[in-house]
Amino acid sequence: MGRDGARRSNPDPLAGCRAVHLLGIGGVGVSAVARLLLARGLDVSGCDVRESSITRALASEGARVSIGHSPDHLAGADLIVVSSAIPEVNPELRAARERGLRVVHRSEVLQALIAGHRGIGVTGTNGKGTVSALVAWLLHGAGLDPSFAIGAILLDFGTNARAGRGPHLVCELDESDGSFANTRPERFVINNLEADHLNYYKNLEGLLRTFSEYLGSDDAPPFLHVNLDDANVREVLRRARPRGLVIGHGEGRDCTYAMSACEASRLGSRFRVRGPAGDLGWFDLNLPGRYNAMNALAALGVALEEGVEVEAARECLPRFSGMENRFTVVQAGGWTLVKDYISHPTGIRGVLRAARGLGGGRLVAVFKPYRFTMIHYLQDEYRDAFRDADLTLITEMYPAGEVPIPGVDTEFLVRKVRSAGSEVLLVPDLEDIPGALRDRAGPGDVVVFFGGDDLFRVADRFADELVAGGTG
Repeated sequence: MGRDGARRSNPDPLAGCRAVHLLGIGGVGVSAVARLLLARGLDVSGCDVRESSITRALASEGARVSIGHSPDHLAGADLIVVSSAIPEVNPELRAARERGLRVVHRSEVLQALIAGHRGIGVTGTNGKGTVSALVAWLLHGAGLDPSFAIGAILLDFGTNARAGRGPHLVCELDESDGSFANTRPERFVINNLEADHLNYYKNLEGLLRTFSEYLGSDDAPPFLHVNLDDANVREVLRRARPRGLVIGHGEGRDCTYAMSACEASRLGSRFRVRGPAGDLGWFDLNLPGRYNAMNALAALGVALEEGVEVEAARECLPRFSGMENRFTVVQAGGWTLVKDYISHPTGIRGVLRAARGLGGGRLVAVFKPYRFTMIHYLQDEYRDAFRDADLTLITEMYPAGEVPIPGVDTEFLVRKVRSAGSEVLLVPDLEDIPGALRDRAGPGDVVVFFGGDDLFRVADRFADELVAGGTG
């Protein structure tokens, strides 16, 4: 059961549908669904609170996009699609319910699209976007022309969604609101599970229970690709006793696909894999960090099980360019800037360790915290996540509409990170970050920006100023 109690057995929401209206169409997940609906020949409209590169691109691809929310936008729509980011007080959503229009969650539409394909769904706390993109890339390199819907722009394709001619549909599935349980792909990948999205799950137990119930249900996916190095994933398997075939990846000897060695380089990695029939040899990846090698191992397991030849995968993998704002490296005026969307402390720690090898200077982290619940429940993990940085700049928290937790704010996080002996600077205003960086860092240093689009816009302006030789 997923968001709002929706079941995967619901009737196909696209049956007989001609016109679909998507609220929050500029979101990376909703826009991916919109692109696949356009490819099916449906009349697609949508709205969002502000114009963006995504809304402009969708308009050029044939969607009717409105900026702002108004009940007038519902005219002619057979189906209204929402994500968990849309509150019930949204005027369009309220009007749709009052008019008796059918309203469904984005995940239900995604399942309707999966039903016509050989679905591959990828979820987990960290790395699910990268694994999804790698699976799509490996299938593409093998000539299988997959469709995909992924929560980031794939640099090799210039889009987050595409309708291919092959049988596969690769989807990044959202675990943040439990809506992954509205889908039933043929292959289901769990990359890892940690306490996250505690505004929805309340605690780690809630997350584990949701996954256990899904995997233990009668209509669970028949093939499960799971990270057996992850204790929480193993606990879910123990509770669920899934009927599907479990295909493990990781470093343990009980893994179907095991990493037997890994070598990191400045901007990449290479790793050796043992498969079901023995040694598969070395694979190269032009993404840094051991965590990305593990992401690639998960994707390899899926691709090889889907019939991709080992040598085709070995040839294709090094050509993968990555995703927008996922360890995106920019060289500017002697500085090395890295943008990464990750906000969970485990992911932050992995990215910082990978970034340390990019330059010979200091390693500086710039972090825009996300949600009071995350900082409250994972405060000790955040304290440790920034230990590898020589300097950490923390800016104002994005609360995502949460009710504040007394005593938990940006200043609280600054004190917590400092308690580990880290050097931390509070910069409340995003626009003051470039000046603070010039005061405390310089050419030769590596600066990693952790946050969302508003912080990345600051990083991009900073890079432009560095290239132009500006001083602020």
